[in-house]
Amino acid sequence: MHLPPFGGHPSGARLGRIKTSPHYRDGAFRNLEPTPQFSEAGGPISAMFDFLFVPHKRLKPTLAVPTVKTDLKALPPDTNLLIWPGHSSCFIRLGGKTILIDPVFSSHASPFVFSTRAFAGSNAYTPDDMPEIDYLILSHDHWDHLDHPTLTALKPKVRNIICGLGVGEHLERWGFPPERVQEADWFDTLKPEQDFSLHVVPARHFSGRGLFRDRTLWGGYVLETPELRIFYSGDTGYGSHLAEIGKRFDGFLTSRFSRTASTTRTGSTSTWSPNRPPRPPKNCGPRRCCPFIPACSPFPIIRGTIREASRDKMYRLATPKIGEVLFLDAEDQVFAPWWEDLE
Repeated sequence: MHLPPFGGHPSGARLGRIKTSPHYRDGAFRNLEPTPQFSEAGGPISAMFDFLFVPHKRLKPTLAVPTVKTDLKALPPDTNLLIWPGHSSCFIRLGGKTILIDPVFSSHASPFVFSTRAFAGSNAYTPDDMPEIDYLILSHDHWDHLDHPTLTALKPKVRNIICGLGVGEHLERWGFPPERVQEADWFDTLKPEQDFSLHVVPARHFSGRGLFRDRTLWGGYVLETPELRIFYSGDTGYGSHLAEIGKRFDGFLTSRFSRTASTTRTGSTSTWSPNRPPRPPKNCGPRRCCPFIPACSPFPIIRGTIREASRDKMYRLATPKIGEVLFLDAEDQVFAPWWEDLE
């Protein structure tokens, strides 16, 4: 637990700032609404039994996930676009700035190489494929969003880092200069450049890389230029915060949802369940919705659930392959149902 990949616990002036947050009390950050770790329908023993011994069908694709290996270094700098490099990662060109969110380019997302492994074909990108990064944005410190090997390899390419309160402790332990790291609380607005604003917004989730939970803040982000506004949800369960975000920002051109889910027996923090499939939030006002396919749900779920839930809605569902370019200024871009061949 003291090895570098586990990071560190906030202390000193960083902990003092955390204690002033209205979202921190009794030694931990809290969601805006009550979010039990386990629902009344079960408890930790029942949930662990279900996880270890109850079989669930189709938790991974039958074939390698198709990937388009776009040359990210050759992309035109003045084109607004979004690319999904895999899992919850997001590569964005917005207003001439290069933005990378939650990069995980390892073969596994846990302290153990045999656990939480990437689907075959889904981790085609490496840190070497990344161009210079103007802004590295981190939603929270779970292993599948804050990857030690990926970040240490990207260190020479990253100019600025934006993260939640406390996450900077991990980064400093990993050798990132403190002056490059900016930590923020929910509803903070950062304006690092005249034509670029970055708003930190709530998510319904939790944090932690070891035995202790919720010592660092989790959240989502709204990226805004004079022309475009993008919402990246971070890991989040469904909640009233989504409607509040939509109301505050009057909708978005594109919303990139990392996770959204109904309450399950393991709580409503972000858990996907084969029996309680997710739905795109209807009340945060996106014009285009780009969901992320989670590793712990039946892979064809996007066709049977998210597509149906998106029918006749105010937004258009966009489902690019890993590495396929979504042009943010193109309203009529169409993507093939690439997942159908994997069933």
